[in-house]
Amino acid sequence: MQLIEKDNPKLIKAWTFYDWANSVFPLVITSAIFPNFYDYVTTHEDKTYIGHTVTFFGHPFENQNIYSFVYAFALSIVVLIAPILSGIADYLGNKKRFLQFFCYLGSISCMCLYFFNRENLELSFIPFITATIGFWGSLVYYNSYLPEIASVENQDKVSAKGFAVGYFGSSLLLIICLIGIMVFKYEEKVVDGVTVTSGFFKVKYSFLLTGLWWLGFAQYTFANLPNKSHTAHGTDKKGLLSKGFKELGGVWKQLKNIPSLKRFLSAYFFYNMGVQTVMVVAVLFARNEIYWGEGEAGEKAKTTSLIISILIIQFVGIAGSFLFSKISTKIGNIRSLMIAVLIWVFICAFTYLVARMPVHFYIVAFLVGFVMGGIQALSRSTYSKLLPATEDHASFFSFYDVMEKLGMIFGTITFGLISEIVGGMRPSILSLVIYFIIGFIILFSMRHQKLNEASQ
Repeated sequence: MQLIEKDNPKLIKAWTFYDWANSVFPLVITSAIFPNFYDYVTTHEDKTYIGHTVTFFGHPFENQNIYSFVYAFALSIVVLIAPILSGIADYLGNKKRFLQFFCYLGSISCMCLYFFNRENLELSFIPFITATIGFWGSLVYYNSYLPEIASVENQDKVSAKGFAVGYFGSSLLLIICLIGIMVFKYEEKVVDGVTVTSGFFKVKYSFLLTGLWWLGFAQYTFANLPNKSHTAHGTDKKGLLSKGFKELGGVWKQLKNIPSLKRFLSAYFFYNMGVQTVMVVAVLFARNEIYWGEGEAGEKAKTTSLIISILIIQFVGIAGSFLFSKISTKIGNIRSLMIAVLIWVFICAFTYLVARMPVHFYIVAFLVGFVMGGIQALSRSTYSKLLPATEDHASFFSFYDVMEKLGMIFGTITFGLISEIVGGMRPSILSLVIYFIIGFIILFSMRHQKLNEASQ
């Protein structure tokens, strides 16, 4: 078995490069191009607006709410399978194989989104579901490498570097996709006497590029991260499922005896519920609740402006990741997270009360970018610092992942249900404010926690 050398520059570079590879999924697929594409193709037919109601398994729904529900369903699958698979990975000590599997599942599924269409909505969502499973499933194993490759004092910096590299790489691909969409402009042709637009056929190439980018750049990570480590507990492959349960059982027993870790996971559950829900619904909210103008000109301004807003979030997020890493060295991780959560409360309040015009949304985009990378990077490194002396990193991070996904599932379903009941997305923002406030209260109770003493 290989021993992993901590703070090895080559290993850290290989690890952070997976952020460069896979961050294109949350940007291009769940945040920028696919939500715009989905909203357009489900509300237009031959460039004619036909409304937001779609039929899904024989029942009418608002199109943006179906998107939230399907995303929540995909996350539910991750919650069910990831803990068991992580236990198996820890037992065998080959979590890189699981990382590769989910990477390939996600990247190939992204490419299959090329075939998405309104007429077969139920089937068209299958690659979106499997791509979501691939992305979040791979992160369980990716995140679990952090305490193995970086010493405690460097984990904030390494975690922030990963997010920054991911923001930059995914922004680069988004710019490439945007240039491609602008160069290959809308084309109109007459078919059987009917004028048909083929513009969104060109947009579908973005999904192919996303899958290829993720698949291709991940090879550098796979070539340099160790295949097996000293964490292996055995090699007997019989009864792996029961062994996976046993690994998880051992982790659960340890978790019950670490109050600080349980409390942090509770706080993370609530505030991350708000963060991830914002990331999923932001574009659909902006398309439906922000006034961008009338007619086709308004539609084009809407799509272009939203992608520009997301690029603002990405590039500001790079600075935000490193800034919050610096702040954490001055006042500590918990207090830094408290500041980030308060900024999220302000963002939600501002969006609910004020944001109705494009300029307002640009302000929101800047603030979201400033705090998004920081809260994600600090959350990952804070959890890593709270872990006890252990070799079961994949299993411990699967609990982190489960709390994250359960929050996302609850958040997106709640957001969609409120929107479906009241007939608009704006009132749903109030639920996010509640999540952030609960998370802040729990963090406040931990403000004196010294992370380097947590495992003692």
